Amino acid sequence: MAQRAPPGVPEKELEHGITVFLEQLIKTLQVEQTSQPMLSRKVSGPTGGGKPALSEIGESAAQHGKELLLHGFTVEEVVHDYGDLCQSITDLAFEQGAVIEIDEFRTLNRCLDNAIANAVTEFGYQHDFVVADRQADALNERLGFFAHELRNLLCTATLALSVIKQGNVGLTGATGAVLDRALVGLGNLIDRSLAEVRMTAGMPLQHRLFSLADFIAEVKLSASLEAQIKGCVLTVSVVDPLLAVDADRDLLLSALGNLLQNAFKFTHAHSEVTLNAYAMADRILIDVEDHCGGLPPGDAEKMFLPFTQSGEDKSGLGLGLSISRRSVEANDGILSVRNIPGTGCVFTIDLPRHSLPIASSAAGMASEGVVAID
Repeated sequence: MAQRAPPGVPEKELEHGITVFLEQLIKTLQVEQTSQPMLSRKVSGPTGGGKPALSEIGESAAQHGKELLLHGFTVEEVVHDYGDLCQSITDLAFEQGAVIEIDEFRTLNRCLDNAIANAVTEFGYQHDFVVADRQADALNERLGFFAHELRNLLCTATLALSVIKQGNVGLTGATGAVLDRALVGLGNLIDRSLAEVRMTAGMPLQHRLFSLADFIAEVKLSASLEAQIKGCVLTVSVVDPLLAVDADRDLLLSALGNLLQNAFKFTHAHSEVTLNAYAMADRILIDVEDHCGGLPPGDAEKMFLPFTQSGEDKSGLGLGLSISRRSVEANDGILSVRNIPGTGCVFTIDLPRHSLPIASSAAGMASEGVVAID
Protein backbone atom coordinates (compact mmCIF):
# COMPACT_ATOMS: atom_id res chain seq x y z
CA MET A 1 0.00 0.00 0.00
CA ALA A 2 2.83 2.39 0.87
CA GLN A 3 4.51 1.76 -2.49
CA ARG A 4 1.28 2.57 -4.34
CA ALA A 5 0.57 5.82 -2.45
CA PRO A 6 0.60 8.98 -4.62
CA PRO A 7 3.42 11.48 -4.04
CA GLY A 8 2.94 13.54 -0.90
CA VAL A 9 0.64 11.04 0.84
CA PRO A 10 2.06 9.80 4.16
CA GLU A 11 2.97 6.11 4.32
CA LYS A 12 1.32 5.75 7.73
CA GLU A 13 -1.48 3.15 7.70
CA LEU A 14 -4.89 4.84 7.53
CA GLU A 15 -7.06 4.37 10.59
CA HIS A 16 -9.68 2.22 8.86
CA GLY A 17 -7.37 0.71 6.25
CA ILE A 18 -6.03 -2.67 5.26
CA THR A 19 -4.83 -3.64 8.76
CA VAL A 20 -8.41 -3.41 10.07
CA PHE A 21 -9.70 -5.40 7.12
CA LEU A 22 -7.15 -8.18 7.77
CA GLU A 23 -8.23 -8.40 11.41
CA GLN A 24 -11.90 -8.63 10.34
CA LEU A 25 -11.07 -11.29 7.75
CA ILE A 26 -9.31 -13.36 10.43
CA LYS A 27 -12.28 -12.92 12.78
CA THR A 28 -14.69 -14.01 10.02
CA LEU A 29 -12.68 -17.18 9.30
CA GLN A 30 -12.53 -18.01 13.01
CA VAL A 31 -16.29 -17.61 13.51
CA GLU A 32 -16.96 -19.86 10.51
CA GLN A 33 -15.08 -22.66 12.30
CA THR A 34 -17.43 -22.54 15.29
CA SER A 35 -20.79 -24.30 15.73
CA GLN A 36 -22.59 -21.15 14.47
CA PRO A 37 -20.76 -20.22 11.25
CA MET A 38 -23.54 -17.89 10.00
CA LEU A 39 -22.69 -15.44 12.79
CA SER A 40 -19.68 -14.53 10.67
CA ARG A 41 -22.08 -12.48 8.50
CA LYS A 42 -22.21 -9.88 11.28
CA VAL A 43 -18.53 -9.32 10.64
CA SER A 44 -18.27 -9.76 6.88
CA GLY A 45 -21.79 -8.97 5.71
CA PRO A 46 -24.00 -11.24 3.54
CA THR A 47 -22.98 -12.73 0.23
CA GLY A 48 -24.42 -11.82 -3.15
CA GLY A 49 -24.60 -8.04 -2.77
CA GLY A 50 -28.09 -6.54 -2.97
CA LYS A 51 -29.42 -4.27 -0.26
CA PRO A 52 -26.61 -3.07 2.06
CA ALA A 53 -26.59 -4.71 5.48
CA LEU A 54 -24.88 -3.59 8.66
CA SER A 55 -21.54 -5.34 9.24
CA GLU A 56 -18.16 -4.60 10.78
CA ILE A 57 -16.39 -4.76 7.43
CA GLY A 58 -19.02 -2.54 5.83
CA GLU A 59 -18.67 0.17 8.49
CA SER A 60 -14.87 0.25 8.51
CA ALA A 61 -14.65 0.05 4.68
CA ALA A 62 -17.00 3.02 4.35
CA GLN A 63 -14.76 5.03 6.67
CA HIS A 64 -11.73 3.85 4.71
CA GLY A 65 -13.31 5.07 1.46
CA LYS A 66 -13.93 8.48 3.04
CA GLU A 67 -10.31 8.69 4.24
CA LEU A 68 -8.97 7.77 0.82
CA LEU A 69 -10.98 10.63 -0.69
CA LEU A 70 -9.62 13.07 1.89
CA HIS A 71 -6.07 11.90 1.10
CA GLY A 72 -6.50 12.58 -2.62
CA PHE A 73 -7.03 9.03 -3.94
CA THR A 74 -9.22 8.31 -6.97
CA VAL A 75 -12.09 5.80 -7.04
CA GLU A 76 -9.90 3.50 -9.18
CA GLU A 77 -7.27 3.51 -6.44
CA VAL A 78 -9.94 2.64 -3.86
CA VAL A 79 -10.77 -0.53 -5.81
CA HIS A 80 -7.12 -1.39 -6.45
CA ASP A 81 -6.44 -0.90 -2.74
CA TYR A 82 -8.38 -4.08 -1.95
CA GLY A 83 -7.38 -5.79 -5.20
CA ASP A 84 -3.71 -5.47 -4.25
CA LEU A 85 -4.48 -7.09 -0.90
CA CYS A 86 -6.12 -10.09 -2.59
CA GLN A 87 -3.11 -10.42 -4.89
CA SER A 88 -0.73 -10.22 -1.93
CA ILE A 89 -2.58 -12.97 -0.04
CA THR A 90 -2.55 -15.36 -2.98
CA ASP A 91 1.12 -14.58 -3.78
CA LEU A 92 2.12 -15.18 -0.16
CA ALA A 93 0.19 -18.49 -0.08
CA PHE A 94 2.04 -19.60 -3.21
CA GLU A 95 5.44 -18.65 -1.80
CA GLN A 96 4.75 -20.43 1.51
CA GLY A 97 3.17 -23.48 -0.11
CA ALA A 98 -0.01 -22.89 1.91
CA VAL A 99 -3.28 -24.33 0.66
CA ILE A 100 -6.34 -22.04 0.56
CA GLU A 101 -9.49 -24.12 0.83
CA ILE A 102 -12.43 -23.37 -1.46
CA ASP A 103 -14.64 -22.22 1.44
CA GLU A 104 -11.85 -19.99 2.72
CA PHE A 105 -11.40 -18.42 -0.71
CA ARG A 106 -15.16 -17.83 -0.95
CA THR A 107 -14.99 -16.07 2.42
CA LEU A 108 -12.10 -13.93 1.22
CA ASN A 109 -14.02 -12.94 -1.91
CA ARG A 110 -17.16 -12.15 0.11
CA CYS A 111 -15.20 -9.91 2.48
CA LEU A 112 -13.42 -8.16 -0.38
CA ASP A 113 -16.65 -7.73 -2.35
CA ASN A 114 -18.49 -6.13 0.58
CA ALA A 115 -15.50 -3.98 1.54
CA ILE A 116 -15.06 -2.66 -2.01
CA ALA A 117 -18.79 -1.99 -2.40
CA ASN A 118 -19.03 -0.04 0.84
CA ALA A 119 -15.75 1.84 0.32
CA VAL A 120 -16.69 2.90 -3.23
CA THR A 121 -20.24 3.84 -2.21
CA GLU A 122 -19.03 6.09 0.61
CA PHE A 123 -16.24 7.49 -1.58
CA GLY A 124 -18.82 8.50 -4.22
CA TYR A 125 -21.21 9.90 -1.62
CA GLN A 126 -18.54 12.05 -0.01
CA HIS A 127 -17.17 13.05 -3.41
CA ASP A 128 -20.58 14.42 -4.38
CA PHE A 129 -20.56 16.56 -1.25
CA VAL A 130 -17.07 17.87 -2.04
CA VAL A 131 -18.04 18.75 -5.61
CA ALA A 132 -21.25 20.42 -4.43
CA ASP A 133 -19.30 22.46 -1.87
CA ARG A 134 -16.80 23.59 -4.52
CA GLN A 135 -19.60 24.57 -6.89
CA ALA A 136 -21.34 26.48 -4.11
CA ASP A 137 -18.10 28.29 -3.26
CA ALA A 138 -17.54 29.20 -6.92
CA LEU A 139 -21.13 30.43 -7.27
CA ASN A 140 -20.87 32.49 -4.09
CA GLU A 141 -17.62 34.00 -5.36
CA ARG A 142 -19.25 34.98 -8.66
CA LEU A 143 -22.29 36.42 -6.90
CA GLY A 144 -20.05 38.31 -4.50
CA PHE A 145 -18.04 39.88 -7.33
CA PHE A 146 -21.20 40.64 -9.28
CA ALA A 147 -22.95 42.28 -6.30
CA HIS A 148 -19.83 44.29 -5.50
CA GLU A 149 -19.51 45.66 -9.03
CA LEU A 150 -23.25 46.25 -9.29
CA ARG A 151 -23.31 48.17 -6.00
CA ASN A 152 -20.36 50.37 -6.99
CA LEU A 153 -21.81 51.30 -10.38
CA LEU A 154 -25.30 51.85 -9.00
CA CYS A 155 -23.94 54.02 -6.16
CA THR A 156 -21.97 56.14 -8.63
CA ALA A 157 -25.00 56.60 -10.89
CA THR A 158 -27.25 57.48 -7.94
CA LEU A 159 -24.83 60.09 -6.57
CA ALA A 160 -24.33 61.67 -9.99
CA LEU A 161 -28.08 61.83 -10.61
CA SER A 162 -28.60 63.34 -7.15
CA VAL A 163 -26.13 66.14 -7.91
CA ILE A 164 -27.73 66.81 -11.31
CA LYS A 165 -31.22 66.97 -9.75
CA GLN A 166 -30.06 69.76 -7.42
CA GLY A 167 -29.81 71.94 -10.52
CA ASN A 168 -26.26 73.12 -9.95
CA VAL A 169 -24.76 71.13 -12.83
CA GLY A 170 -25.99 70.04 -16.24
CA LEU A 171 -26.12 66.73 -18.05
CA THR A 172 -23.40 67.81 -20.48
CA GLY A 173 -20.78 68.49 -17.81
CA ALA A 174 -18.37 66.30 -15.89
CA THR A 175 -21.09 64.96 -13.59
CA GLY A 176 -23.17 63.96 -16.60
CA ALA A 177 -20.13 62.07 -17.93
CA VAL A 178 -19.87 60.22 -14.60
CA LEU A 179 -23.52 59.23 -14.89
CA ASP A 180 -22.93 58.05 -18.47
CA ARG A 181 -19.96 55.91 -17.41
CA ALA A 182 -21.93 54.31 -14.59
CA LEU A 183 -24.92 53.51 -16.81
CA VAL A 184 -22.72 52.08 -19.57
CA GLY A 185 -20.88 50.02 -16.97
CA LEU A 186 -24.17 48.68 -15.60
CA GLY A 187 -25.32 47.69 -19.06
CA ASN A 188 -22.04 45.94 -19.82
CA LEU A 189 -22.07 44.10 -16.51
CA ILE A 190 -25.61 42.84 -17.02
CA ASP A 191 -24.96 41.79 -20.64
CA ARG A 192 -21.81 39.92 -19.63
CA SER A 193 -23.59 38.17 -16.75
CA LEU A 194 -26.52 37.11 -18.94
CA ALA A 195 -24.10 35.63 -21.48
CA GLU A 196 -22.37 33.67 -18.72
CA VAL A 197 -25.70 32.34 -17.44
CA ARG A 198 -26.64 31.17 -20.92
CA MET A 199 -23.30 29.44 -21.41
CA THR A 200 -23.28 27.80 -17.97
CA ALA A 201 -26.88 26.62 -18.21
CA GLY A 202 -26.23 25.11 -21.64
CA MET A 203 -29.23 26.86 -23.17
CA PRO A 204 -29.75 26.06 -26.89
CA LEU A 205 -28.21 28.53 -29.32
CA GLN A 206 -30.43 30.65 -31.55
CA HIS A 207 -28.51 30.39 -34.83
CA ARG A 208 -29.58 32.62 -37.69
CA LEU A 209 -27.98 34.20 -40.73
CA PHE A 210 -27.41 37.96 -40.43
CA SER A 211 -25.46 40.72 -42.15
CA LEU A 212 -21.94 41.26 -40.83
CA ALA A 213 -22.09 44.94 -41.87
CA ASP A 214 -25.32 45.52 -39.91
CA PHE A 215 -23.89 43.69 -36.92
CA ILE A 216 -20.73 45.83 -36.86
CA ALA A 217 -22.82 48.98 -37.30
CA GLU A 218 -24.87 48.04 -34.23
CA VAL A 219 -21.73 47.40 -32.21
CA LYS A 220 -20.26 50.71 -33.38
CA LEU A 221 -23.17 52.70 -31.92
CA SER A 222 -22.65 51.51 -28.33
CA ALA A 223 -18.84 51.31 -28.63
CA SER A 224 -18.62 54.92 -29.84
CA LEU A 225 -20.30 56.12 -26.65
CA GLU A 226 -17.91 54.11 -24.50
CA ALA A 227 -14.91 55.37 -26.50
CA GLN A 228 -16.08 58.92 -25.90
CA ILE A 229 -16.45 58.30 -22.17
CA LYS A 230 -13.00 56.67 -21.99
CA GLY A 231 -11.36 59.46 -24.01
CA CYS A 232 -10.29 57.12 -26.83
CA VAL A 233 -10.62 57.16 -30.60
CA LEU A 234 -12.64 54.31 -32.13
CA THR A 235 -11.91 53.48 -35.76
CA VAL A 236 -14.23 51.03 -37.54
CA SER A 237 -13.46 49.68 -41.00
CA VAL A 238 -15.93 49.52 -43.88
CA VAL A 239 -17.50 46.05 -44.06
CA ASP A 240 -18.41 44.22 -47.26
CA PRO A 241 -22.26 44.26 -47.33
CA LEU A 242 -22.32 40.78 -48.92
CA LEU A 243 -20.70 39.08 -45.91
CA ALA A 244 -22.87 37.23 -43.41
CA VAL A 245 -22.51 35.27 -40.18
CA ASP A 246 -24.55 32.24 -39.11
CA ALA A 247 -24.47 32.38 -35.31
CA ASP A 248 -26.30 33.22 -32.11
CA ARG A 249 -26.37 37.01 -32.50
CA ASP A 250 -26.78 37.79 -28.78
CA LEU A 251 -23.82 35.65 -27.73
CA LEU A 252 -21.63 37.03 -30.50
CA LEU A 253 -22.68 40.58 -29.60
CA SER A 254 -21.72 39.92 -25.99
CA ALA A 255 -18.36 38.43 -27.01
CA LEU A 256 -17.41 41.37 -29.24
CA GLY A 257 -18.72 43.85 -26.68
CA ASN A 258 -16.49 42.29 -24.00
CA LEU A 259 -13.46 42.55 -26.29
CA LEU A 260 -14.12 46.23 -26.94
CA GLN A 261 -14.69 46.93 -23.23
CA ASN A 262 -11.39 45.23 -22.50
CA ALA A 263 -9.67 47.33 -25.18
CA PHE A 264 -11.10 50.60 -23.84
CA LYS A 265 -10.15 49.61 -20.31
CA PHE A 266 -6.47 48.92 -20.99
CA THR A 267 -5.55 51.04 -24.00
CA HIS A 268 -3.46 54.10 -23.18
CA ALA A 269 -5.27 57.39 -22.65
CA HIS A 270 -6.22 59.23 -25.86
CA SER A 271 -5.00 56.33 -28.00
CA GLU A 272 -6.89 54.43 -30.72
CA VAL A 273 -8.98 51.27 -30.61
CA THR A 274 -9.60 49.69 -34.01
CA LEU A 275 -12.43 47.38 -35.03
CA ASN A 276 -11.95 45.56 -38.36
CA ALA A 277 -14.27 42.96 -39.89
CA TYR A 278 -13.27 41.22 -43.13
CA ALA A 279 -13.16 37.90 -44.97
CA MET A 280 -10.21 35.67 -45.71
CA ALA A 281 -10.82 32.54 -47.78
CA ASP A 282 -13.67 30.63 -46.07
CA ARG A 283 -13.39 32.53 -42.77
CA ILE A 284 -14.69 35.82 -41.39
CA LEU A 285 -12.30 37.61 -39.05
CA ILE A 286 -13.22 40.34 -36.57
CA ASP A 287 -10.20 42.13 -35.06
CA VAL A 288 -10.16 44.38 -32.00
CA GLU A 289 -6.81 46.16 -31.67
CA ASP A 290 -5.76 48.34 -28.75
CA HIS A 291 -2.68 50.30 -27.67
CA CYS A 292 -2.11 48.88 -24.19
CA GLY A 293 1.66 48.63 -24.69
CA GLY A 294 1.76 44.86 -25.14
CA LEU A 295 1.74 41.92 -22.74
CA PRO A 296 4.42 40.39 -20.52
CA PRO A 297 5.72 37.02 -21.85
CA GLY A 298 3.33 34.15 -21.12
CA ASP A 299 0.32 36.35 -20.28
CA ALA A 300 -1.56 35.93 -23.57
CA GLU A 301 -3.42 32.67 -22.84
CA LYS A 302 -3.75 33.41 -19.10
CA MET A 303 -6.01 36.32 -20.01
CA PHE A 304 -8.80 33.90 -20.96
CA LEU A 305 -8.89 32.21 -17.53
CA PRO A 306 -11.84 33.18 -15.27
CA PHE A 307 -11.19 35.83 -12.60
CA THR A 308 -7.84 36.75 -14.19
CA GLN A 309 -6.76 40.38 -14.45
CA SER A 310 -3.23 41.07 -15.63
CA GLY A 311 -3.35 44.86 -16.02
CA GLU A 312 -3.08 47.63 -13.45
CA ASP A 313 -6.84 48.29 -13.61
CA LYS A 314 -8.37 45.63 -11.35
CA SER A 315 -11.97 46.81 -11.65
CA GLY A 316 -14.50 44.32 -13.01
CA LEU A 317 -14.92 40.61 -12.43
CA GLY A 318 -12.12 39.28 -14.64
CA LEU A 319 -14.70 37.19 -16.51
CA GLY A 320 -15.15 39.14 -19.76
CA LEU A 321 -12.50 37.42 -21.87
CA SER A 322 -13.38 33.98 -20.50
CA ILE A 323 -17.05 34.49 -21.41
CA SER A 324 -16.06 35.85 -24.83
CA ARG A 325 -14.03 32.75 -25.67
CA ARG A 326 -16.83 30.42 -24.57
CA SER A 327 -19.40 32.42 -26.55
CA VAL A 328 -17.28 32.38 -29.71
CA GLU A 329 -16.50 28.67 -29.41
CA ALA A 330 -20.21 27.92 -28.92
CA ASN A 331 -20.71 29.49 -32.37
CA ASP A 332 -18.09 27.20 -33.97
CA GLY A 333 -15.52 29.98 -33.88
CA ILE A 334 -12.08 30.62 -32.43
CA LEU A 335 -11.01 33.52 -30.23
CA SER A 336 -7.28 34.24 -30.13
CA VAL A 337 -4.98 37.07 -29.11
CA ARG A 338 -1.81 38.33 -30.79
CA ASN A 339 0.65 40.33 -28.74
CA ILE A 340 2.45 43.26 -30.40
CA PRO A 341 5.30 44.05 -27.98
CA GLY A 342 5.55 47.72 -27.12
CA THR A 343 2.31 48.52 -28.96
CA GLY A 344 -0.74 46.53 -27.89
CA CYS A 345 -2.91 43.46 -28.48
CA VAL A 346 -5.07 42.23 -31.33
CA PHE A 347 -8.00 39.98 -30.37
CA THR A 348 -9.44 38.03 -33.31
CA ILE A 349 -12.81 36.30 -33.61
CA ASP A 350 -12.56 33.66 -36.35
CA LEU A 351 -15.91 32.40 -37.73
CA PRO A 352 -17.10 30.39 -40.76
CA ARG A 353 -17.82 32.59 -43.77
CA HIS A 354 -21.32 32.97 -45.20
CA SER A 355 -22.98 35.22 -47.78
CA LEU A 356 -26.34 36.95 -47.75
CA PRO A 357 -29.03 35.96 -50.25
CA ILE A 358 -29.09 38.27 -53.28
CA ALA A 359 -32.26 40.10 -52.20
CA SER A 360 -30.97 40.75 -48.69
CA SER A 361 -27.57 41.91 -49.85
CA ALA A 362 -29.13 44.31 -52.36
CA ALA A 363 -31.32 45.79 -49.62
CA GLY A 364 -28.28 46.12 -47.37
CA MET A 365 -26.28 47.94 -50.05
CA ALA A 366 -29.19 50.32 -50.66
CA SER A 367 -29.40 51.16 -46.97
CA GLU A 368 -25.65 51.90 -47.00
CA GLY A 369 -26.00 54.11 -50.10
CA VAL A 370 -24.36 51.54 -52.40
CA VAL A 371 -25.83 51.13 -55.87
CA ALA A 372 -25.84 47.61 -57.23
CA ILE A 373 -24.82 47.38 -60.90
CA ASP A 374 -25.83 44.41 -63.04
